[in-house]
Amino acid sequence: MKVYLVRHAQADSDVPEGLDDGARPLTGKGRHAAEKHFRSLQKRMHGVDLVLMSPLVRAVQTAQILALVQELDIPVRVHRALLPDMPVGSQERLLKEHRDDDLVLVGHNPSIPAMAAHLMALAQFPRSVPTGSVIALDLDAPDEPARLLFFAAPGEEVQEELKP
Repeated sequence: MKVYLVRHAQADSDVPEGLDDGARPLTGKGRHAAEKHFRSLQKRMHGVDLVLMSPLVRAVQTAQILALVQELDIPVRVHRALLPDMPVGSQERLLKEHRDDDLVLVGHNPSIPAMAAHLMALAQFPRSVPTGSVIALDLDAPDEPARLLFFAAPGEEVQEELKP
């Protein structure tokens, strides 16, 4: 099982009037950077079976951009386990439910790097995770920590190994 953990792209800092933080959309710059970044990762992210995302607008928009530019003809669904600050346990249940699928999970900080660290059996993820970043993990050995396939932050070289 491969899991691609994606932190949503750059969002507007202003909350739309009369709405809450969940309604913040991506900025134009964030949309453009996400399109370019996800297109560059298309070959590395092949074989995805399902995209799951937080229901917040910025995560939904990020997932839609990823599915569009990577030409994914697969289900793209909202899942509440990917809301900000959800406990890792809720995300583990999500992974168990889809253990036969290669997944893209689009969420937020701090839950995306926290989930990566947990799956890799680390106290914390060894570097900051900017908006739009992808952490690719291999979970093929169920009783062993996940193995990093790559870390890709927008505008940076893809890393296949991370050093603290």
